[in-house]
Amino acid sequence: MISELGTYQTAVDQAIAKAQQAQIPARIWMLDHTIWKLQPNEITNRLGWLHSPSEVLVDIKRLQATADKAYADGYRQAVLLGMGGSSLSPEVFRKTFGVADGHLDLHVLDSTDPGAVAALTAKLDPGTALFIVATKSGGTVETLSFFKHFYNWISDNLGVEQAGEHFIAITDPGSRLEKMADKFAFRETYLNNPYIGGRSSALSYFGLVPAALVGVDLPKLLARAGKALHACGPCIPVAENPAARLGLALSELAKTGRDKVTFAISESIQSYGDWVEQLIAESTGKDGTGILPVVREPLAAPEAYGNDRVFLHLHLEGDDTCNAALEALHQAGHPVIHIPLQDKYDLGTQYFTWVMAIAFAGYGLGIQPFDQPNVESAKVAARKMVAAYTQDGELPAGHQIPVDGQKLVEFLEQANPGDYISLQAYITPTTAAAEKLHVLQTKLRDKYKLATTVGFGPRFLHSTGQLHKGDGGNGLFVQIVSKPGQEVPIPDEAGKPASAITFGVLKQAQALGDAQALKDADRRLISFETNPNALPAIETLIEAL
Repeated sequence: MISELGTYQTAVDQAIAKAQQAQIPARIWMLDHTIWKLQPNEITNRLGWLHSPSEVLVDIKRLQATADKAYADGYRQAVLLGMGGSSLSPEVFRKTFGVADGHLDLHVLDSTDPGAVAALTAKLDPGTALFIVATKSGGTVETLSFFKHFYNWISDNLGVEQAGEHFIAITDPGSRLEKMADKFAFRETYLNNPYIGGRSSALSYFGLVPAALVGVDLPKLLARAGKALHACGPCIPVAENPAARLGLALSELAKTGRDKVTFAISESIQSYGDWVEQLIAESTGKDGTGILPVVREPLAAPEAYGNDRVFLHLHLEGDDTCNAALEALHQAGHPVIHIPLQDKYDLGTQYFTWVMAIAFAGYGLGIQPFDQPNVESAKVAARKMVAAYTQDGELPAGHQIPVDGQKLVEFLEQANPGDYISLQAYITPTTAAAEKLHVLQTKLRDKYKLATTVGFGPRFLHSTGQLHKGDGGNGLFVQIVSKPGQEVPIPDEAGKPASAITFGVLKQAQALGDAQALKDADRRLISFETNPNALPAIETLIEAL
């Protein structure tokens, strides 16, 4: 790691010296919860990631056997059904490493948009599709809704006798999903270490079962993770500990107002930004503070930014694409941190390093980085919306308005320096939609000089959603919610056709619930309703800028 922190270096050096005096590395490895809070709740039972690289090594043969047998049995496509930490690292493995010969392609479903569910279903061959149902708690509503849909789809096409063979479960011991896997005779069940939190689970079964299915070299990946483990060990001085230096740099910069960590990532590992985004946002966005991760925002000239940025250059060796732009930013006074990777397998190093770094950042900020106290608020509100629907046959009225570019401009007039804009797209997550949203993201950044983020709903609720309600309240939230163009029923029970709600209703309820949770937290929000094809609506907003 190469840090170009300018005038901020002194404060970071002082934080490093303080952490050394307090023996923070050794205390982390001793599972000392008092680093963060006086009470051990959701700390001592969330530090299992410290040992996950070595723990999983003993299961390499089982993981590889699962992948080999699936291919030998005729499976060619795997579908990860999950949210947040359960879905993001599998997506990174597929997008980064591709699919090795003799292995399965991998799709990730983490959207309740009926268009997304229907489009993926249409792509699949029931005879060759294998589904990974991944949820730590075993009760994640989106994941179980996906499971019930696809279990019935497989049963309808192949017969109920064969259906269970098309499913693998990854969950904590004793969860609802473990019992369901037994009831429906799943092909295999992986019980994860329950002391590993979802956003820290990339190097556990949640990340490595899908990685094995696509053919990632697991011994190589875990060997790199092992190097990071030793580099961040309890006896390594803080000044030589890469995770400590990174985490303390981010926390000290955040305390000076440089709380928007903006990523410049090599194109071939770009999806790693989505994983680290949820790690940072969900871990630090609470108690009125937070570090906002900004990913997929193209670099610009120094004048495009306020004085609230730190730039993080995560790049493969030899990739100098961003060097000139980052040097200009450094010369203009913006802090820049460079992290070079030898090759793609150094992501194993980064997974461990970043989780440890955020533990140090939590210490530096004086917060508990392992819980997510505000995530539940949106879930509770969404459940109330669904309950109202089942009782009344319709969702409660929201505050959505037709798309209006002038209304957006008027809404953003209340922006202040140091604020950020969050685009929350409850629409079908197509490539074309993502491209349009990133154009809008860049236009907003350039016009208002504010950090701007993009998230598809409800996916972002399990990552950046915590920060949106838990930080200092400096976000401006722009919801774009599409009406369902088609309806896909959610079975009330797997194996039975009865259905009380659809995926379209669930998505709308989640959008309404999140809007209510933002308002309850006194956040600034505007919510637009669009037709099922949201692209013209996004274009309207772009043109208004």
